[in-house]
Parts: sequence; structure tokens; C-alpha cells
Amino acid sequence: SVDEYSQIIKEIENVDSKHVGYEINISCPNVKDGGMEFGVDKETTYRLISEIRQLTNKIIIVKLTPNVTDISEIAIAAENAGADAISAVNTFQGLSIDYLTGKMLLSTKIGGVSGPPIKPLALAKINKIYEKVKIPIIGMGEISNIQDIIEFIRVGSSMIQVGTLNYRDPSIICTFYDKLVQFLNKKNISDLSDLIGNYH
Repeated sequence: SVDEYSQIIKEIENVDSKHVGYEINISCPNVKDGGMEFGVDKETTYRLISEIRQLTNKIIIVKLTPNVTDISEIAIAAENAGADAISAVNTFQGLSIDYLTGKMLLSTKIGGVSGPPIKPLALAKINKIYEKVKIPIIGMGEISNIQDIIEFIRVGSSMIQVGTLNYRDPSIICTFYDKLVQFLNKKNISDLSDLIGNYH
């Protein structure tokens, strides 16, 4: 519920900490609103982020679900409510079933799909958000090499997040950084921001 989000922020704000902000995942079901996810409704998103904005001066990053008709509407609502950045996207909905028995392979029936299949879908969602909001976008969705990083930046990401690969190789970011510098030097690009939204 909105109250639960707010209570967590209040608790953390009361702790002596050097954290700089929060990434608010609004893909969670709103238990007081019939289980509908916060992130599928622009009014609910606006109300939630407005409430959190009143509780902190720290950075608020809103993590969006891709499982909506128009993700840019949700991003606009978050921006208007005071979000400092958008992170996109969370997992896509998926289902897996045993064809022999008819048994669902997940106890929840519907689960989140990540990995290679979602990359082009994530790129499309991020580009749609980029064309509608002014705040930065942190892109994610099966980023596994330097080419992926450049693609995510070209469609509108100001930054990227790497999730799964960090578990396999915690030093992968160092490798990505070195390759990114090599790419920029090779292309005579002095500022990475010149690539943001640089598509034709």
C-alpha cells in the first residue's frame, strides 16, 4: 500500500546514512486496491510518488513495469510527481507449462521473463519513454556486452544497469568500462552524453 511505501521511506530517512536516494519498484501489487500493480495506472503512480517526494529530498528513481499499454504515460506521471529519474524495464510477464501433465511450472502461474528475449522489447519501451520525459532514464534488460550498452544509450538511456551478469562476474563492469572508453576514443566521441538518444 502507499502507507507501507511511506513507512519504509520514513524509517530509512530517520537512520544516519550516506545513501543518496531510492529506486522505487512500482511493479508491486497494491493490496488495498484489489491487487492491481501501482505501475499500471498513472493516477496511482502519481499519488504514490507524490507521497514519497514529500518525505525525502534524496534522489527518487522509479522502476517501471513494461506490462502496460503505454509505458510513457506512467513515466510522465512519475516525472510530474517529482521523480528524478526512471529505470526501465522490469521483467515481462510470462508463463511456463508442462505439456504432458498440464502442470504450471511456477507456483504463481505467471512469472517474470528476463534474459536475451526481452532486450529488443526493453529497447522499444525505453525509446518510447525517452520521447516523452525530460528526466534521465536508467536502461536495463539483458545487457551483456558493450554493444548492448551503446544500443541502450542510443535509444535514450543516460545510464544502464547490469543485473544478472554481476552474479556471474562481479568485475564485468570494469571490463565494460574499458571497452566503452575504447569505443568512444575510436569514434572520437568526447562526451558519452552525445550518444544519448542519438539514433536515426
